[in-house]
Amino acid sequence: MKKKKTISIQAKVLFYLIIFIIVILSIVWFCVISLFDIHYEKTQINNMNENVETILNTNNLDETLRQIAYEKEMCVAITNKSEFLTTYNLKLNGCGLTKSNYKVKDLMKEFITSGIDGKSYKFINDDNHIEALLYGIKENEDTYIFLYTNLKDLSSVTKVIKRQILYISIVGIFVSIIISIFLARKLTEPITKITKKAKKLGNGDFSVTFDDTQDITEIKDLSDALMQAKTEMAKTDELRRDLMANVSHDLKTPLTMIKAYAEMIKDISYKDKKKMNEHLDIIVDETDRLTLLVNDILDLSKMQSNASSLNKEKFDLVLVIKEIIKKYQIIKETEDYNFEVNVPSEAIIYADKKRITQVIYNLINNAINYTGDNKLVIVNVIRNKKYYLVEIIDTGKGIKKEELPYIWDKYYKNDKNHQRNVVSTGLGLSIVKQILEQHDYEFGVKSTLKKGSCFYFKIKI
Repeated sequence: MKKKKTISIQAKVLFYLIIFIIVILSIVWFCVISLFDIHYEKTQINNMNENVETILNTNNLDETLRQIAYEKEMCVAITNKSEFLTTYNLKLNGCGLTKSNYKVKDLMKEFITSGIDGKSYKFINDDNHIEALLYGIKENEDTYIFLYTNLKDLSSVTKVIKRQILYISIVGIFVSIIISIFLARKLTEPITKITKKAKKLGNGDFSVTFDDTQDITEIKDLSDALMQAKTEMAKTDELRRDLMANVSHDLKTPLTMIKAYAEMIKDISYKDKKKMNEHLDIIVDETDRLTLLVNDILDLSKMQSNASSLNKEKFDLVLVIKEIIKKYQIIKETEDYNFEVNVPSEAIIYADKKRITQVIYNLINNAINYTGDNKLVIVNVIRNKKYYLVEIIDTGKGIKKEELPYIWDKYYKNDKNHQRNVVSTGLGLSIVKQILEQHDYEFGVKSTLKKGSCFYFKIKI
């Protein structure tokens, strides 16, 4: 596919500004030139009609005709059937009531012979090739009044004004182009700077800063958004490095131990069956730990790519919790952990049993790792009208408020020196988040420093 040609934002803004200015000047030119002539024609026709009405109602015809001729800029003639008797303002620019204008003479003869009292004629004046208006009025059987006016302004003042408008428009276009160049640079300069900084950010330079003092709302919003993106990218980059470090460490440790104990069996303990079995048990345990880590990574990857679908069914949540608690019997007996379980007699839900079991298992594991010196873990299931509220509570040191949004991230630990009483991969809470989001369940955590944390989720009934 052919790559589409692009142009800079400055060039595009300049182009649109120039087009805008040309359109505005064109509209002004059209209004002044074209609409001026249309308006002038309508005005002259209205004046003609008013003047005719005035003539028909006057008591002093001579004075009225003189006033109309010179004040309303019309040429007027009183004639009989064969010649002019009296004329007014025949020297008006473009006046057609002259003996040499045959077109007007023919129209005057036509009116005189028609016998009607009044009639207007709109025609093209052959002398100046513009539209004109002739109005004939029958005063008596041998006297006729003719009023003539041009329907286009022929005065030298109008011509000068139109010429000046043309010059002003040409100058205006050049001035507008200069202003457009200045405005284009002014408007696009902050965007250009932001683009350059954004490219640096894209290349991994998190030291760039985006100016939040802009006086243009959209540019300020863009700067704020990029600053937020920079913060999140920096955190993501840090988490990525932590992820690589943790995965490498968690893979390296069991592999190292498997290799070490395998070599010990090969070189030393193969002669002592008891020692050999102990070493083999360690290899099996480390292999299980390695398998758990790989499975967690695969499960999380599938859920994040939506490759893992839910297999929903009806089951009793209470039975699932009790079965999970039984698995921790060994640490209850050997390490004095206490499990307080507060659940109803049954809680029938419709969900993916395997996934919900994994959620509860991971949350209890997390509580065991972080609970306080009393080694107490509390599991509550509380029935509401619309949902079951499941709570997993520990009595540990709690989580700082600013760290709460990040505890669901892979390998995020709010305490680097927490106990590992059970096998853990550091992906537990990330898997919990993905599963609960797939089920569209509300979930979260409430924590108080030095008192503990409560992880919860709501299962819709």
